[in-house]
Amino acid sequence: MGHEIVRIFFYSDGAYHGLRWMSPPDDEKFLIQRWTALAKEHDVELSICISAAQRRGLLEQTEAKRLGKQDNDLAEGFHIAGLGLWVDACLKADRFLVFGD
Repeated sequence: MGHEIVRIFFYSDGAYHGLRWMSPPDDEKFLIQRWTALAKEHDVELSICISAAQRRGLLEQTEAKRLGKQDNDLAEGFHIAGLGLWVDACLKADRFLVFGD
């Protein structure tokens, strides 16, 4: 039908979806692999809010260096972004969906 998803913006506890070190129990789906596959297959940006990430201790390499740490907590395909990218996506989209609070 011509629909296109350009960016998925993870906020609040949604930031945990991009945690590289997540290891769910065997009886649960490994969502990180599914997000990464979706991003690759459909060229979708997986953006995690920088504030939400920092509150939860999730750091990507650049931010970790800035803070004097050596972490790279983000799974493949995810990146840290500011709310400006969320606003930009909302302005360009004909609709957007919000899940959770």
